[in-house]
Amino acid sequence: MNTRFPTLLTLAGVLVAAQATAQVTFYAEDHFQGPSLTAESQVRHLGRDGFNDRASSAEVIGQRWEVCEDPRFRGRCVVLRAGRYPTLSAMGLNNRISSARMLQANVRVDERRYAPAPPLVTDYRRRGDERLFEADVLSVRAVLGPPQQRCWVEREQVPQEGSSKNVPAAIAGALIGGILGHQVGGGSGKDLATVGGAVAGAAIGANAGRNRNPPPAATQDVQHCERVPEQAHPAFWDVTYTFRGQAHQVQMSTPPGPTVTVNERGEPRS
Repeated sequence: MNTRFPTLLTLAGVLVAAQATAQVTFYAEDHFQGPSLTAESQVRHLGRDGFNDRASSAEVIGQRWEVCEDPRFRGRCVVLRAGRYPTLSAMGLNNRISSARMLQANVRVDERRYAPAPPLVTDYRRRGDERLFEADVLSVRAVLGPPQQRCWVEREQVPQEGSSKNVPAAIAGALIGGILGHQVGGGSGKDLATVGGAVAGAAIGANAGRNRNPPPAATQDVQHCERVPEQAHPAFWDVTYTFRGQAHQVQMSTPPGPTVTVNERGEPRS
């Protein structure tokens, strides 16, 4: 009898076990160090377990988890895919998580709510003379990278307002024009001549000031951004496999075959 592929009944049992073992583990220090707290169901307030605003790294097994800055899943929330997050600083959540809950597989989530994809653990080399085994693959899911924003800075010229630079010259021109108009005007036309002279003088003064002191060209750094589409090829593959009756999950840079090589603890090996 071929035992490499479990029967449907066994497979269903393993999937139920995988659901039951879905969990998130928070660590008080980066790179999974220091005191830790593991949750297998929703936690409305991590303060009850003495872990409020203490998480610096996290490991997610099975389903996705939503982590929030405030108790009762309020405030800013981020969704963590299955994987290992050696630091929460990249998503702005270092020492800021107060509540967490698992998301069912059928819950749709906007891509903008996901945390940056966790780094792949690529060192699957065999350690010493450890024994190796073949574990049956249960499922494989290709994960595309989320859309990203690309920004750059360019130095650009800023248009200058010529009128504001020539205000003193325009005022001087208006005074001179007013005097000239007053001298040449007579009777009822004196006021009209004065106004006309002032307007003409202001225009002459403004033009004179502009020609004498052209405004210098100003530059400033301007940021531009554009939306970069999601990657055409998968960023990684989420692989679920079973070993000795327990489901495991790993992220791989290439799709696996029907089995995954593991050590006696179920850790992948190449």
